[in-house]
Amino acid sequence: MYALIVGCGRLGSRLANQLSRAGHNVVVVDRVKEAFNLLSAEFSGFQVTGDASDQEVLKEAKIQEADLLAAVTDDDNVNLLIAQCARELYHVPKVLARVGDPLKGAIFQEMGLHILCPTTISADAFGAEILKQGE
Repeated sequence: MYALIVGCGRLGSRLANQLSRAGHNVVVVDRVKEAFNLLSAEFSGFQVTGDASDQEVLKEAKIQEADLLAAVTDDDNVNLLIAQCARELYHVPKVLARVGDPLKGAIFQEMGLHILCPTTISADAFGAEILKQGE
């Protein structure tokens, strides 16, 4: 699988390392070159420094070949823009977007985007653990 990860913060770097270890072809895009320092020494993919909302940067990352795009920057609006672009313009088969604001997440889902909201996921996990402890 050819995976394109946009955003190389804690989440993006961890995801990129995981997919690389599993033997997938991975390209990570981030605006800040130093962000790539979060990638492990064993990371076997490629790095593209640039703004992924710029189509030239996406083309440099070979978005047209991607089987998966994960937009995991810390900016919900950037993730929405990139996810829509990947889906509508480049017809990437699987597109995931990180959304920090649960209210925006609901809107993005109504637009047909596959989103993951760390806030909701964490709250659900904490709630389940707390309720389990109370039994």
